[in-house]
Amino acid sequence: MRILLVEDEPRLAQVIAKGLREHSYAVDLAGDGNAALYQTSINDYDLILLDVLLPGRDGFEVCRELRARGDATPVMMLTARATIDDRITGLDAGADDYLTKPFSFRELLARVRALLRREPQLHHDRVQLDDLLLDGTSHRVSRAAQEIDLTAKEYALLEYLVRRAGQLVTRADIAAHVWDESFDPFSNTIEVYVNRLRKKIDDQHLVKLIHTRRGEGYILDPRSTPEKL
Repeated sequence: MRILLVEDEPRLAQVIAKGLREHSYAVDLAGDGNAALYQTSINDYDLILLDVLLPGRDGFEVCRELRARGDATPVMMLTARATIDDRITGLDAGADDYLTKPFSFRELLARVRALLRREPQLHHDRVQLDDLLLDGTSHRVSRAAQEIDLTAKEYALLEYLVRRAGQLVTRADIAAHVWDESFDPFSNTIEVYVNRLRKKIDDQHLVKLIHTRRGEGYILDPRSTPEKL
């Protein structure tokens, strides 16, 4: 999952970003409203964490602009302005949630998960595909009741494939949602991680879940045909 964090206080932005990355999220940063609007125009995000008090265009303006141009990405506003009127203004501007500072990072994570659960494939924290079980709260993964140890990035890749189960996902799709803006599109990083994930998920099982369509992308589906070589 790729998140845009819009926060003008550098230290706070780094603390939040570090915590999110430790929980398998890819995070891009923007320090003001104009930068946020630019980032959202060139990248595809799964969630936007948007501070209200920003230099130049504030969070309310940014949210209104996003909705006016048809961007339906979930938006959670983060702000010290905790009055009822401020919350109403934020929600009326198009925000999906509103969290006041200071906040518990655990609560932020829970609200992030709640917004991302609106995806059709992730209505629940626990998702099962064939004998593969993914727990979105604990980030534990098991297959045939055997727990699988994944790194944060391996988990993020698997979670994205589960969200798109049965669909062909391209390399560009994966880069846009699992990695952040520092990703090198000319590297073989995605192929390396898919191979690592395949070894952990599929090697000991007769039914293979991760399939490659040569020159096209990948499919996570127990009913898929074997790889096209």
